[in-house]
Order: sequence, then C-alpha cells, then structure tokens
Amino acid sequence: MTFISAISEDQAPADVKQMYDKYLEKMGYIPNYARAFSHRPEVMEGWTNLLGSIRGNMDLRRYELVTLAAARALSSSYCMLAHGSALRKKFYSPEELTLIAKDYHTAGLTPAEVAMMAFATQIVQDATKITQDDIDELRAHGFSDAEIFDITATATARCFFSKTLDTLGVEPDEIYLELEEELRETLTIGRPISSHST
Repeated sequence: MTFISAISEDQAPADVKQMYDKYLEKMGYIPNYARAFSHRPEVMEGWTNLLGSIRGNMDLRRYELVTLAAARALSSSYCMLAHGSALRKKFYSPEELTLIAKDYHTAGLTPAEVAMMAFATQIVQDATKITQDDIDELRAHGFSDAEIFDITATATARCFFSKTLDTLGVEPDEIYLELEEELRETLTIGRPISSHST
C-alpha cells in the first residue's frame, strides 16, 4: 500500500484513532491516503482545513475540474480517480468524463472551463512561465481576481497532496475499481490500483 508503514487501527494512539474514526464514519472505510498520514495526523488535519477553505469559495464543479486538470498534469492516479469519481457522481456521464479526462480541450466544456483547466495545467508544469497575459486571458473569460486566486490555490495545493502520496507509494483505494472500466483506465495514469490496496 505504501513504501512506509502505516499505524494499524489496533495500535493507533488517540489522535490517529480519531482520524481513522472520522473516515470510517464519513466514507465507510479508511482511505489509503489517511493511513499514509498516520504518523502525522496533525498534518492531515491542517491539509483538510486548508482544502476546506479553498473549496468553500468555489463552485463544486469548477473546483473538481481544476483539481482534475492539476492531477492529470501531475500523473496522479489517486487524485484523478478520487476527483474523477466526484465528477462522475455529481456532474457527468462516464462517456462525458472520459472525454474530459483524455483531452478537456475537445470535450464540450465551456471556453471558460477550458481556460481554467489549461491554467491549472500550466501551474503544475511550470508556474514560472505564467505571465500577465495568462491572468488577463482568465479575466477575459469572466474570472475575477479572487476566482483566479482560487484556481491557483486549488492547483498548487494539489501539488502538495499528489506528490506526497506518490512519493510514499500510496496506491489508489480499491473502491475505484467500481468505476466504469474505460473511465477507470483513463483516470489511471500513474500508480495503478492494486487488488490488495485496502
């Protein structure tokens, strides 16, 4: 599941047990990413709070599309599968989402959605190449400066989380095997799901 050992439920100190119990209550299982943070549950709490503060300012579909673009640029299967699942559940058919995951430029999204996903991709690939022209293009698509900040924070936060998981060898959860096959394969662009990953 990971390159480092995780603290098991039966050996978890109070703070780790509390973290595990929250996931069990919310999701019905303990995701592999939570196990990877078991040595530092306070970091997971900080991440959760940061993510909540970013996501709380954004339309949910916009947030998930930006995250998907960043995760794709990071080659993060875990985050592609997780956020692809959220988009599949609330917004898109498997066929629509497969097209978005393969190439959002030609998937029938609005010009503004394509622009924000392209911006998130550029942040991940090389943020030093972003210029005032890129910001002005987002403004031309109707994004306010506050919304541009939100897109930026969403993409840069994903760099922390995806790179942490991939560095530690955290495998995507087995629950993502329930996704439609073509969609699942399209979203699995880095570390694959293992049948013993949970």
